[in-house]
Amino acid sequence: MIDNTRGILAMSASVVVFIFNDALIKLAAESVPSVQAIGVRGVFATLWCTLALLATGAWRRIAMATQPQVLLRGGLEAAAAILYLVALFHIPFAIATAVNLSTPLVLTVLAVLLLREDVRWRRWSAVILGFLGVLLVIQPRPGDVNVWTWVALIGTFVGALRDVLTHYLPRGVPTLVVSFTTAATVAIAGCGGALLEGWQPMSWEALGFIVASSLLLAMGYQLLVLALRSGAEISVIGAFRYGSILWALAIGYIVWGDVPNTLALLGIAVIVGAGLYILHRERLRR
Repeated sequence: MIDNTRGILAMSASVVVFIFNDALIKLAAESVPSVQAIGVRGVFATLWCTLALLATGAWRRIAMATQPQVLLRGGLEAAAAILYLVALFHIPFAIATAVNLSTPLVLTVLAVLLLREDVRWRRWSAVILGFLGVLLVIQPRPGDVNVWTWVALIGTFVGALRDVLTHYLPRGVPTLVVSFTTAATVAIAGCGGALLEGWQPMSWEALGFIVASSLLLAMGYQLLVLALRSGAEISVIGAFRYGSILWALAIGYIVWGDVPNTLALLGIAVIVGAGLYILHRERLRR
């Protein structure tokens, strides 16, 4: 029996780190073009990964960063981020969030098709129920759906492919090397796009948000790769991405004063219940 505990813990931790990273980059993007903010964040994240490589001695295997699977994963990461960002410029945040949080559903489908995981009706039900909880929280309006929604969906699918590919990475490649390659690829893509748009000056406050965000991003990369390489079932750990909406609501309330309504509170209960049910089923299986 596969023990999914390590994967669940790493995925849950990555969700927390990534959502705080998103909040900081959102604050920075209030005064800095989004693509430029992502590019600069990628540069600093690459720096943190480089320091970690030097501190741990993993730099001795940095040549593994040129392996096709590692480079492809970095390319998929950059493509997923840019597609989602471009779509976000044209559709409401709630719609983009709903599409992005369909990742656990996409991952479950890919886990069955590509990884041949045995996903039974109980797990399908919990994943679908979790997604319905997300919809209750963000309450997207059908009239806001347009062609850019499909662009966001393509980005979500690319991100899911990235996660499945991570499962197949050679075991000899250090996780830090994978994180470094990912950060460097996003930095190159983001800075390249910013130069094409025209580089804008940044305030010290915005730069501070970006630097703090980059540190969390580097940690998030590491935790996500650890989760996906833990040997846990993708269809199980993917469902714990839904937890990001809970943290997003908390940050939205504290930073921007957003207060969830009754439907949102019901959605939170559904999401928590779906996650607890998956944990319960994993305990019974073990």
